[in-house]
Amino acid sequence: MSENHEVLIVGAGISGLALARALYRRGISALVLEQRESDGDAGLAINLPGNAIAALAQLGLGDAIRSYGRPVERREYRSARDNLLFAVDEKRFWGDENTPRCVRRSDLVALLAADLPAETVRRGVKIVAVEGGMGDIAVHTSDGAEFRCKVLMGADGVHSAVRKLRFESGFPASARLASASWRFMAPNPGVEAWTVWAHADAMALLIPVDHGEVYGWAAATGQHQRSELADLRHVLRSFPDHVRASVDWALSDEARMHYSPLEEVRLSRWSRDGAILIGDAAHATAPVWAQGAALAMEDAIVLSGLLASRSDWSSVGEDYERLRRDRVEHVQTMTDRMAKAARLPMLLRQRLMPFLGPRSYRATFEPLKIPVADPVNA
Repeated sequence: MSENHEVLIVGAGISGLALARALYRRGISALVLEQRESDGDAGLAINLPGNAIAALAQLGLGDAIRSYGRPVERREYRSARDNLLFAVDEKRFWGDENTPRCVRRSDLVALLAADLPAETVRRGVKIVAVEGGMGDIAVHTSDGAEFRCKVLMGADGVHSAVRKLRFESGFPASARLASASWRFMAPNPGVEAWTVWAHADAMALLIPVDHGEVYGWAAATGQHQRSELADLRHVLRSFPDHVRASVDWALSDEARMHYSPLEEVRLSRWSRDGAILIGDAAHATAPVWAQGAALAMEDAIVLSGLLASRSDWSSVGEDYERLRRDRVEHVQTMTDRMAKAARLPMLLRQRLMPFLGPRSYRATFEPLKIPVADPVNA
């Protein structure tokens, strides 16, 4: 026995739920299969830049998201000695409607899943094989079940099973910014803005969220990068007291620290034989510009619009790639530029940052202020 569905989505993270929501709002049924029983990152937070807020509005969540987290109205880039290199007024740049926010991942996931029928997501389901092509795809799971669909969506992240089963190449590679990083939540030590500190061997970021907490990210970036958690306190030893206090609090219970290898996915194709990749499964980048969730939700808007605008889905994958490729490649290019700048000698980097930093911010985000076009209304 097999189940039949119009669309089968693998992965119940941000990209998978955004796509399921976008399809549901357009009257297209979809089933989401998720290998994990729960989201391991649910206790963390996520920074949503202005284009992510705009995408949420297109998904019908523009008002709802303002009830969660905290607006990110200002960015500060500082040296490890806490000297301000430059700052960005994000509220002024993005405007009141699209001011960035830092929210808890669990809240974002719950919002994306809101209004979906209860049976939309099935957890604890691992896919092991894919057969057939556009219009009639068979997906087999580890427990012997079979699901058939017209189109298969790989929304299952950097280590996508759909990509491994359906595409010939495209394994994740380590990002050039750093080989390892850690994410955590901690009591707010008095940080009022999105703030990053950096020196030759490490970077640390703290973003105020809500309930007196900050979301933290820290990485070793020196020539001799190591991924052992014990090294983190050492490489941050010259950072300001409030940064080290947050890290020390998180390190007091290692369960609070979430190891995050920085990996990227760059593919020549995002669709093949009725299988289409979205979000990190297609184009994961290092989190320099916090575009993972934003690009994933934009993917969902465009892809759902294409499916809703035609009865023949045979060319949807190609059209999706054509509509999304330039925007994604822009983010990848700007990520590469930032990674290159991060490898400059520290003294030179700090001298250049007050001049190049604001220009780089504007060059990255100005094109992203233009909302993605809905193919239904295009």
